[in-house]
Amino acid sequence: MENNYLEHPVIKNILSRKSVRKYSPAEVEDEKLEVLLRCGMAAPSGKNVQPWELVLVKDRAMLDAMGEGLPYAKMLADAKAAIVVCAVEEKCDYWYVDCSAVTENILLAAEALGLGAVWTATYPYPERMQVVKDVCCLPEGVVSLCVIPVGYPAKEYNPRDKYVTDKIHRDKF
Repeated sequence: MENNYLEHPVIKNILSRKSVRKYSPAEVEDEKLEVLLRCGMAAPSGKNVQPWELVLVKDRAMLDAMGEGLPYAKMLADAKAAIVVCAVEEKCDYWYVDCSAVTENILLAAEALGLGAVWTATYPYPERMQVVKDVCCLPEGVVSLCVIPVGYPAKEYNPRDKYVTDKIHRDKF
């Protein structure tokens, strides 16, 4: 019997993930948003420092303000929610690595729940980070990595096959 690892549900979810930038008017259930937050916080963390802080934004005025102020987050105008992935910067020098794992977990969980989401970077751009700091009233020492707009996809999206064998080096570069 041949084992097809690509059919494993977790592997299929990873390979199905896509960036969704257009959302339907349907509201996202609070239970699903809670699952996204829980999955984000299940991320690995160097030395288990867990420097992350997550801001769940559902307020229309706040979503619109970030959409207007962030050059690559215009889709916030249609999103029903957003998760801002932040960190207490002084907890560790590699906070952005841990928070990247949080972000990927959230994106994969969104895919599994039939939601659409996209990573919109704020770090390392001071002007973008300031927009989020101002809109979300982040306290001193808390910085943002990204804003993840969330909603139900307005259309069908297909994942891209990003597997490139030329980028794989066996034992030596």
